[in-house]
Amino acid sequence: MRIALTYNLKLSDAEEEAEFDSQETVNTLAGAIERLGHRLERFEVSGPASRTVARLEAYSPDLIFNIAEGRRGRFREAFYPALFEELGFAYTGSDAYVLALTLDKHLTKLALAEHGVRTPGWQFVEQLAALKVEELRFPVIIKPNFEGSSKGITQDSVAETVEEAREKVAQALARYPNGVLVEEFIRGVDITVPFLAAVANEQDGVLNPVGYDFDPAAMAGRKHAIYDYELKVKRDQLVKVRAPSGLPPKVAEEMRALSKKILQVLDCRDLGRIDFRLSDAGVPYFLEINALPNLQPGSGIYAAADLEGVHLDGVVNAIIQSAARRYKIKDGKRAGKPTRKTGPLRVGFTYNVKRVKPMADAASVEDSEAEYDSPTTLQTIREAIASWGHEVVDLEATAELPSVLASTPLDIVFNIAEGFKGRNRESQVPAMLELLDIPYTGSDPATLSIALDKALAKKIVRQAGIHTPNFQLMITGKERLNKDFGSFPLIVKPVAEGSSKGVLTKSVCNSEAELREVVKEIVTRYKQPALIEEYIGGREFTVGLLGERRPRVLPPMEIVFLDKEDKTPVYSFQHKLEWNDRVRYDAPAKLEPALLEKLRTAARGSFMALGCRDVARIDFRMDDKGRIYFIECNPLPGLTPGWSDLVLIAQGAGMDYRGLIGEIMAPAIRRYKEREARRAADESALTKLAMEKSAQEKAVLAEEKTANGSGGGSAAPRLEMKA
Repeated sequence: MRIALTYNLKLSDAEEEAEFDSQETVNTLAGAIERLGHRLERFEVSGPASRTVARLEAYSPDLIFNIAEGRRGRFREAFYPALFEELGFAYTGSDAYVLALTLDKHLTKLALAEHGVRTPGWQFVEQLAALKVEELRFPVIIKPNFEGSSKGITQDSVAETVEEAREKVAQALARYPNGVLVEEFIRGVDITVPFLAAVANEQDGVLNPVGYDFDPAAMAGRKHAIYDYELKVKRDQLVKVRAPSGLPPKVAEEMRALSKKILQVLDCRDLGRIDFRLSDAGVPYFLEINALPNLQPGSGIYAAADLEGVHLDGVVNAIIQSAARRYKIKDGKRAGKPTRKTGPLRVGFTYNVKRVKPMADAASVEDSEAEYDSPTTLQTIREAIASWGHEVVDLEATAELPSVLASTPLDIVFNIAEGFKGRNRESQVPAMLELLDIPYTGSDPATLSIALDKALAKKIVRQAGIHTPNFQLMITGKERLNKDFGSFPLIVKPVAEGSSKGVLTKSVCNSEAELREVVKEIVTRYKQPALIEEYIGGREFTVGLLGERRPRVLPPMEIVFLDKEDKTPVYSFQHKLEWNDRVRYDAPAKLEPALLEKLRTAARGSFMALGCRDVARIDFRMDDKGRIYFIECNPLPGLTPGWSDLVLIAQGAGMDYRGLIGEIMAPAIRRYKEREARRAADESALTKLAMEKSAQEKAVLAEEKTANGSGGGSAAPRLEMKA
């Protein structure tokens, strides 16, 4: 199977990361999953959820092995399972409802009390004024209601008097304002009962109880023998799991039977851990349940499973197999789920290969294939797509592409093809794909055509309330110059080219004579109108965006011009060929928060106004008054590793090349799955209509047969009489 391991990586000893998993734990689980013969992808989920979604969609796992705790809030453990449900992915462990319920100790106790499960007396307190601690038996222990890993529990958590309890509750509420639990303190020992649903035993996967042995050094100066935060997190080396627990057999079996009941009431799945306090009299009291237990090496679940002959890899396999049975996954396929394809996809890769090397010197400019991609770049993209586990099918965008597409079975297409010629060239391949109903990466034909035409793009962006320089089109160079321009300098460029083709040092004109000369040169060379626009003197930025309806705006990159003698710098074709000594890229750009937000807003607004999808790179200039001007949008940006602007932007945002390709690919995979769901629904509806029609026809035939049969006795004599 293709398995995604989702987790929060513990990077510090801070309390807010106490429930996160160490690198050792992640490596241990990853190693076990791979030894079991599965393909594994690691997903550290502490970043934006949108990034996790995109990467999961790109990988398209058969199963998610989830140990992610979530970042914050009372429903943090439920967040990712709820997300997996929404995306339609199978995953290990309990669902969002159970995880939300079990993280809330108060609600869990209420639910179990209804079924006769013995718990210490307690009171849930959100405001100090509501505390009625005198109704409980002392001593009491004060603990956060919505925390695990014994967070907030210390030796000082136990109170002997009402006054002491009030003081400690006030202190606890200040740290944990979501509420605290005031619970009768049971003198005794802590016992844990682990659960692995796939382990076949008499208690339906409930394992033997385990206890804890504390090093004498750990108990020095301690009044209460409790497994508190310090011992569980900071001095865990002083605590050893004891398996078997050493409990009398009758008590151990009682605790296993009670645990089985608790798991059934709460509907926990695959794995879990139930914590009890065993009183000095040998009576077990339920404390809490962890439906997302820690799987670090040496934890109680491994020790208890070992007693059943199930070792580390076996524990991991039991979790996987339990989830696989629930989702009816066999050989990576989910039974009864025809609408969702998981596992490898057949990904077509459409491109134009660069065979003519671009050049720009004093004598000549060669840019006929400047927008095409080199064999090295194409191979890197192929490898990045394949690294997500998909099969890559090469589809060079030649005149034969239409027939090749029609005869090649594909799930999606990763498109970077620039097309053949004309201002609609970038839309040619996507238009073919739409005709064949093949999902593909990137914007649709309309957006690609509009964005390539810089004048049309500016008109649309300007209507959306975003500044653009004043501009004008010239077809021959003889047209009257627009009076809105004011004074020179002005800049001239081809209206429908990318990769800064036609943008040279001389493109910035300081007189009308210069301008008309450059216009004639562009019209002659590129066989298209020339765009004239105001030259915005100021800082230049380019912004990458990823996503669909609500795009993720990556941190902007600034193009810093190094020649301070040049008063009208422009990001030219020469710069893009050889930039090391002429420009510097600051990724991310150094911007004040207010200016950064203005730039992000303009980028998002431009992306949405133009109808972009999946990926785009948008260029801006900022004048000396801080006004942001849209220059152009590239919805089919270059992807040359370590070179192209979007790749540098992604690196500045902490995203590697493989991750960038995965995020571009993810929305297309999502659209593919939506298409498959629609097809399955349509097929189901047609099947239902056919069955209904067949049933109606059978009913009509039955009625006719009945009618003919009942009237047959009198019809024959009448015919005889006529004869």
